Amino acid sequence: MLPIAKLDSLRSRFRELEELLCQPDVLTDSKRYTLLSRERGELDEIVRAYAEYTDTDKRLAEDKIAMGDPELRDLVVDEIPELERKKAELETKLETLLLPSDPSDQRNTILEIRSGTGGEEAALFAADLFRMYGRYGEKRGWRIEILSTSEAQAGGLKELVALVSGDRIYSQLRFEGGVHRVQRVPATETQGRIHTSTATVAVLPEADEVDVFIDEKDIEINIAASGGPGGQGVNTTNSAVQIQHKPSGLIVKCQDERSQLKNKAKAMKILRARLLERAQDAQAASVSANRNAMVGSGDRSEKIRTYNYQQNRVTDHRIGLTLHKLDAVMNGDLDELFTALRTSFQAENLKRPRDDD
Repeated sequence: MLPIAKLDSLRSRFRELEELLCQPDVLTDSKRYTLLSRERGELDEIVRAYAEYTDTDKRLAEDKIAMGDPELRDLVVDEIPELERKKAELETKLETLLLPSDPSDQRNTILEIRSGTGGEEAALFAADLFRMYGRYGEKRGWRIEILSTSEAQAGGLKELVALVSGDRIYSQLRFEGGVHRVQRVPATETQGRIHTSTATVAVLPEADEVDVFIDEKDIEINIAASGGPGGQGVNTTNSAVQIQHKPSGLIVKCQDERSQLKNKAKAMKILRARLLERAQDAQAASVSANRNAMVGSGDRSEKIRTYNYQQNRVTDHRIGLTLHKLDAVMNGDLDELFTALRTSFQAENLKRPRDDD
């Protein structure tokens, strides 16, 4: 059963927000206007769906009454099944929209990609994954800032850490964390044998300073000459920054910028994100011992997806989805994958008990 009282309350709040956003004192207060606009935007879809639901329910009730009138019966008998189907669909949609959102969904995201087993081929695959996410992001106007890189000799990536900024980034990328496996014939393979390699992806919500407090006494900062291929100018300055967080043992290194200050700022961003992830994992573990949900467990040791080039196939093992359009996927066509993962996650959430305020 839908929580009608809660839906009515949300609709009332939406109308109140529309009135507030027209008031002169709100229009001149940019901070308040932004907050109220954001709240209105978050309620917009659910209020529109609820309006469609109430209209459908009203029409269905009227048609059922009309069934008792011989003169009107033929006019409504075919419409009732369609209205019942539409009402059921809207109920499911509203139940999904009422699910509590992850507070990290609106955050920018730290994306980490590392080559796994497979040597140079794994490094090339890691670079392919970064291009895949980059092309997907380009279509959505995302901004991708590379925080740290370590290149392989053949042009691949041993490791890359990037900050991805834009609208609802974390909610789009959150299910990408895990081991990605590729099956293909490497360019260096002379006998045409298929090799299997892996790369690991981590997706961390960006942490603000207020989210994670780092005491200066708890960190050790070391400065060194930057390292990289080709003897580029970046290697001639002592600008690489390594930060060790002593309580957690985490170590972060950034060397992409010539400035020590910029490298330190980037390293602190990564460190905060990793510390926030640890805190969130600990909190989730204390709430539920079962962390292996079908989607979104965040366990990077599990193989989540296989990319088979010979068959032009990509398979997501968590939800059993196979698509025979790997070429399109590697060019950033990820909508079908992402939608299926979110749908599965929402379906799992709908099975869990929910408190209706």
